[in-house]
Amino acid sequence: MLSRIAESLFWIGRYVERSDGTARILDVHLQLLLEDPWIDEDTACRSLMSVMGSEPNDDVELNRADVMDLLAVNRDHVASIAYSIASARENARRAREIVSTELWECLNTTNARMPRTVASDKTHEFFRWVRDRAALAIGVANTGASRDEAWQFFSLGRAIEQADMTARLLATRSLTEASGPSWTTLLRSCGAYEAYLRSYRGMPSSESAAEFLILDRLFPRSILYSVSRAEEALREIDPRSGRVGVEDQARRLLGQIRGELEYRPITDITVDLSGKMEHIQEVTSAASEAIRKRYFPTSGMPVWTGEIT
Repeated sequence: MLSRIAESLFWIGRYVERSDGTARILDVHLQLLLEDPWIDEDTACRSLMSVMGSEPNDDVELNRADVMDLLAVNRDHVASIAYSIASARENARRAREIVSTELWECLNTTNARMPRTVASDKTHEFFRWVRDRAALAIGVANTGASRDEAWQFFSLGRAIEQADMTARLLATRSLTEASGPSWTTLLRSCGAYEAYLRSYRGMPSSESAAEFLILDRLFPRSILYSVSRAEEALREIDPRSGRVGVEDQARRLLGQIRGELEYRPITDITVDLSGKMEHIQEVTSAASEAIRKRYFPTSGMPVWTGEIT
């Protein structure tokens, strides 16, 4: 497979998952700001934007509308939903010979219908629409694609982004301290509440909910499941392995973080939850860079130097 095709498929998976994860995080926290009058809106908005990788202007007081403008509908901001949707569509265009007609039409339609503004009383409906469109794109890709290299790169991008977005969601738990979102709210935001109840059969506690979202081996949005799925995709893409250890730097990084999670009690993780989640974000970023260097090398532009005499 051409490296440019593989790269496009990888980023389609990441951008679709990123739009979904960003919508879930914003939906939870903007609703919390609306319902809790005791939260300092400027501080909460700055903390949320920082977790999402944005550095707000220190000279201007922020509110819910500013967060929506920057992280939802701003087409030029790399952390926004609109940017992710447009980027997924652009990568699908570049890999049009591989991407199915159904997936292309789904991404193209989503990008065309992406609003430029969202009324304050329509934010929840907007976030639900984003989640529905992401679910449709993922469903089309999963049901209409052969389990070949193309699908593995798409799944690899999704898995890495899922681990990163779940880590960001958990990092927002401590943004506003006691006024932060409840564990029930966090579970609902990533579609995990009913699955949690079937597993634990009781109301969520800090330890059990964090354990489910971080360490559960069966729930697709848990960090451990996502990291393990990314490792599996990398093994399928390159099944060759040396006699000594693991040569692939991305697999090495993901394996290390998986080992840290699997063999560490949840109480050790929750002691410094935001710090641990930040570390996972750093590892997923480093793994993504390792994947880029190995599978998507960027060659330098040819330069005419003239005839050598």
